[in-house]
Amino acid sequence: MKLHYIIIPLITLLTATLGGNVTTKGMEWYKTINLPPWTPPGSLIGIVWSIIFILATISAITFWNKSPRNSRFLIIILIFLINAVLNFGWSYLFFGLHKLNLAILESALLGASVFVLIFLIWPVSKLASILLLPYGFWVSFATYLTYAVSSLNK
Repeated sequence: MKLHYIIIPLITLLTATLGGNVTTKGMEWYKTINLPPWTPPGSLIGIVWSIIFILATISAITFWNKSPRNSRFLIIILIFLINAVLNFGWSYLFFGLHKLNLAILESALLGASVFVLIFLIWPVSKLASILLLPYGFWVSFATYLTYAVSSLNK
């Protein structure tokens, strides 16, 4: 068995678990803040993130399997890892520290990392790039939502 079939999903699971734990601990605070009326329900957000994590895991495995082992490969793997840290970072800033303005910036960086991955992976695997599109679109929406929440809670 190839080790990346275990390690990549474990990294995804770790990212989702850590972010989920911080989010759960911050829910009491979240229930007290002002939200735009178009804020999706938490159950929908959870479903979307689950799908995104699955698609991102498949994307990373597909890229790993198709990419030649060169400096570009190492850069893209590093960006995937940075993306995981940024993904957790948003939850930590928003739900853990309640730093809404920093969460906006962090979310924008997370989105940028997703779109950089899409761009860099495209020549290696169009499928792996396309699998990341929902992630990119969702994070773009989440960045705007974070901005709206921050504006409503100044």
